[in-house]
Amino acid sequence: MSEDIAPEIVLALEIDDPALADRIAALLGGVAGLRLAAPGEQATATVVAQAARGLAGDFALTQRELDVLALMAEGASNKMIARQLGISVHTVKFHVGSLLDKLDATGRTDAVAHAARRGVINL
Repeated sequence: MSEDIAPEIVLALEIDDPALADRIAALLGGVAGLRLAAPGEQATATVVAQAARGLAGDFALTQRELDVLALMAEGASNKMIARQLGISVHTVKFHVGSLLDKLDATGRTDAVAHAARRGVINL
């Protein structure tokens, strides 16, 4: 009686963040039937990952939007933001709407959270 043995999977990692590559290699190192490919070795499959690059290519915020975002992060209302920046409440609402669109956010708190995750603001 012969046993069917699954072929070994040879996995190549193409990850531009060395720390992330090391973590993934450590996690996958103990998986039965899986072996990480040596440099230049032909692989059965390849994992490709690029680290997030902040704002590059995603969106561009104007200086005024950054000002509004910083005040939003402090919990300021539209009226407070308008007073602080010397602009109308209507203009603040316009900037908030633009921020929600650019950050793909569902609300003010979500916009601040997205911006913080992307490194646009520090909380």
